[in-house]
Amino acid sequence: MPSIQNTFSFLTSRALHGVWRRVQEAGAVTARRPGPYAFRRIGTGTRLAFPQGTLFGTPWIELGDHCVVGQDVTLTAGMMPDLDLGPDTVLRLGNGVVLGRGSHIIADTRVSVGDDVFCGPYVYITSTNHSYDDPARPVGKQWPRTAPVEIGSGSWIGAGAVILPGAALGRNVVVAAGAVVRGEVPDHAVVAGAPAKVVRRLDPEAGWQPPLRTPAPMPVPEGVTPEQLVALADLPEQPGDGK
Repeated sequence: MPSIQNTFSFLTSRALHGVWRRVQEAGAVTARRPGPYAFRRIGTGTRLAFPQGTLFGTPWIELGDHCVVGQDVTLTAGMMPDLDLGPDTVLRLGNGVVLGRGSHIIADTRVSVGDDVFCGPYVYITSTNHSYDDPARPVGKQWPRTAPVEIGSGSWIGAGAVILPGAALGRNVVVAAGAVVRGEVPDHAVVAGAPAKVVRRLDPEAGWQPPLRTPAPMPVPEGVTPEQLVALADLPEQPGDGK
């Protein structure tokens, strides 16, 4: 039989996890529960998980509908809090954007993320970079360079990728994990490396070049419900399934 100590530890663990779930629910930021933040807009169905990362310049930040912003994500507009950044939105997320845990978007000038852009964890997007023109001054004390950033709709940015000032990604771009991106990236391209280079592109006539090494996944047939998909996963394996 379990000891009193084990029973106490089990009950304590369940209680702590239950309290933490309630804290996470209460601390999440939505349009109906914006907490202390005065975002220019929080769209319907958008949610910022608790705890949030650094958030400032929120009156110049616009979040579209049905965005998922993970835990510890930083969103900032301006170089520091309490600046007047003028009448225009500085940081804009489109509809259906997903920002993975620990990601950062630093918008000292305009940063625009299109619809349905998915970011893995720890992605870093910035419109500002240090300059080092003066060799007699510490790099951190020199005035930074800024340039707008544009990320096209439908793009996927892998874990740990860095998007630098002036980057302009087209539609449905894939950024490999850990890539460092600057400059323009055309529509339907895959980039990888540091600095990132195009490693695959979609040719309108020849298809993907170089060709994809794996077949495209079969789409779920229309009319199939989530319950039916779960039931398929529980089917017993048939002889000759590859084992």
